[in-house]
Amino acid sequence: MADKLKISKVDDVQVVARGQASNVTLHLRAHHLIVVQAPPPSPEASQQASQQGSPAQKRTAPQVRSRESWIAYPMIAYCTFRPTPPGSGQASSIRLRGRDFNFYTLNFADDKQARDTFESIKSATCKLGSIERLYAFSYKAHGAEKQINGWDIYDPKAEWKRLGISDKGVDRGWRLSKMNHDYVFSPTYPALLPVPSAVSDITIKHASQHRSRARIPVLTYLHPVNNCALTRCSQPRTGMRGARSIQDERLVSACFCATSQVDEADSVSPAGSRNSPDSSQADISTPNNGEVTETERYEDEMLASASNIEIITEKPHVYGAQQNNLIVDARPQVNAYANQVNGFGTENMEYYPLAKKAYLNIANIHVMRDSLAKVIDAIKDADVSPLPPNRELLAKSGWIKHITGILDGAALIARQIGIQHSHVLIHCSDGWDRTSQLSALSQLMLDPYYRTIEGFIVLVEKDWLGFGHMFQHRSGFLNHEKWFTTQNDALAGSAIQPGGNTDGRGDAIENALLSAKRFFNKSNHSQEIVDDADEVTVDQSPKKPILDTLPQSDVTKPKETSPVFHQFLDATYQLLRQHPTRFEFNERFLRRLLYHLYSCQYGTFLYNNEKSRVDARVKERTKSVWAYFLSKKPEFTNKDYDGGIIDDHVKGKERLIFPNLDGVRWWHQVFNRTDEEMNGPHNPAMERYLALNANSSNGLGTSTSISSPPAAPPGRTVLAGVEAGTATRQVPNGTPSISGNPFASLRDGIAGLGIGKAGGLGSLGVGMGSASKSTPAGLNGLANGNGNGNAQEMEVEMQ
Repeated sequence: MADKLKISKVDDVQVVARGQASNVTLHLRAHHLIVVQAPPPSPEASQQASQQGSPAQKRTAPQVRSRESWIAYPMIAYCTFRPTPPGSGQASSIRLRGRDFNFYTLNFADDKQARDTFESIKSATCKLGSIERLYAFSYKAHGAEKQINGWDIYDPKAEWKRLGISDKGVDRGWRLSKMNHDYVFSPTYPALLPVPSAVSDITIKHASQHRSRARIPVLTYLHPVNNCALTRCSQPRTGMRGARSIQDERLVSACFCATSQVDEADSVSPAGSRNSPDSSQADISTPNNGEVTETERYEDEMLASASNIEIITEKPHVYGAQQNNLIVDARPQVNAYANQVNGFGTENMEYYPLAKKAYLNIANIHVMRDSLAKVIDAIKDADVSPLPPNRELLAKSGWIKHITGILDGAALIARQIGIQHSHVLIHCSDGWDRTSQLSALSQLMLDPYYRTIEGFIVLVEKDWLGFGHMFQHRSGFLNHEKWFTTQNDALAGSAIQPGGNTDGRGDAIENALLSAKRFFNKSNHSQEIVDDADEVTVDQSPKKPILDTLPQSDVTKPKETSPVFHQFLDATYQLLRQHPTRFEFNERFLRRLLYHLYSCQYGTFLYNNEKSRVDARVKERTKSVWAYFLSKKPEFTNKDYDGGIIDDHVKGKERLIFPNLDGVRWWHQVFNRTDEEMNGPHNPAMERYLALNANSSNGLGTSTSISSPPAAPPGRTVLAGVEAGTATRQVPNGTPSISGNPFASLRDGIAGLGIGKAGGLGSLGVGMGSASKSTPAGLNGLANGNGNGNAQEMEVEMQ
């Protein structure tokens, strides 16, 4: 790495942050940009220096240490170099935007030093050549952190045993399949798959052909009180012709009926249902031809006995038969139908009679990336101006609306399981973005264990890392050259100073380009509706390789980056803020976790799935981020935590918690802003009202969001988007109608897109990054007054 640096030290650099300027020295190292600020001499030191005394007296003068701030290179989301014309007498500058929403301007006395610094940062950030050259592979832990093995915190078998599922325990309708032990069956799924006991691996392998990337319906949570299941998968391969799969229908039916098998343990052999026969790869390619094998006939008998209410008249509850089971499609309905063009789509509910369907209307990764870009646009002058962010731009970003929608969808899932005693199956497109958000958040609402520090770690490992959220693609760890720009000399000519006209001409050009981009992006937005998959599913290699030495699997693709995990942490913050005594961890824990997602100091979030991390031997070669948090547990523990005491008869001690959608606010700490700057003046009366409303909610009522809930026409709740056999859709004139024809929905939905009209998506954005204290430390202290002390953390930049 050191060979990529053109310069290692630069003296007499002026850094501008939060409208304040300081003189610093820059040190460029292999993995960090270190900013060293010499502190002003203390009054005692100044007084002693001015007095004559013996050498012994001079040695007793108090020593004031320099302030060092370490910026990990992956934290840099956007970097702009402004060289100055020869003879202008003005300083060249570098402007940094960090993924933790810190913004800095560096003014240099020498243009060559500025240029060498820019090129060195660029080389160390986006020209590494391999993900294995990130800091995680050379970082060495110290102190208490060194004694903790963070990789041991999560044990899949132990977690499933906690939920009552194990090979040796009582059959609760689920078994742990090892059919993916070598990751051949589904490379993006975990090695251990909890599947219904009533379905064999043969049927499951056939069913995998009907789901995108073989991400079949599998269990992710089993409620300990009512045994209702939360399962997750990817979209079905229905296509334009409405293809179906008997095996997939059998598998989904088994997910909705698995719990009732517990009541029939006396009549059905647990061993026979758990130890289903394995099958070879030949079974996958063998056509079914409509014939039912002996194994499948046996499964049909079990499923029929579980789902036929009339047969089991003596049983008071038959879960999967009379409950309001849901198939939750996180996407907007028109997007789901539009995906039929690509051979995918959504379930035809005529073939899934044990459930209804709900569309949650959660936008895709492109919309979320654009939303964050607008937030960044509202706060992007934080380096040169101490003024608050542009509240109008913040409102137009739609960020709060998106967080509210995600919480609303997760609350629907939690209510169905925890209150309606029903089963829920979640999917979006590929089932690793919106699905992970909804699955994890609903479990936070359902299970107090996940609201502890250890439980939250297990939740992230299980539902995000285990189920294949693409952290590398979504986070862009290796950065991208297009995020490093050089402004034309003709546009430069004056140093960026606090309080001045920061970059008027540059902003004018930028705004003109963004306006043109908005005009031409209308067609791109329409294409995104059709390609609603959570990543670019078609491999479109660039005409010229961005980095000759970088493997295509490691290349950052700007259109695949998105703040999906950030949104999950933001939604968790909302629950923590509204239920301050129900979480063991504090706000700084979430903010610090977001920081270390991008710092690349630990191996936890590297790569895109469990298989890739196993292949790279991440556990043997890197440290886990959980060791860091557990070694500093007191710093991340909520002092108001009630200890997790559960009593459903005591107000405020219930097992379930739900969000107050009216109370969703900006997570101001993560943007390094005050509450008043982001959310407006404090209103004690409104705060008391919202707190009372949140505490009095028992989850039985409907959501109370200001705007319309997900997938609901104005004035209707989220359940208005529930579908049973036919699809409730919103036609252009705003009148709800019922249609069982997906082609009509596709036609009307595409007609409502307004393709060809002026307008389009908002501007693309950039973000910024900083670092922490210790190794690496944060740029905390160069700009005073942000109220965050040593707890500065981060955010993403999305192109």
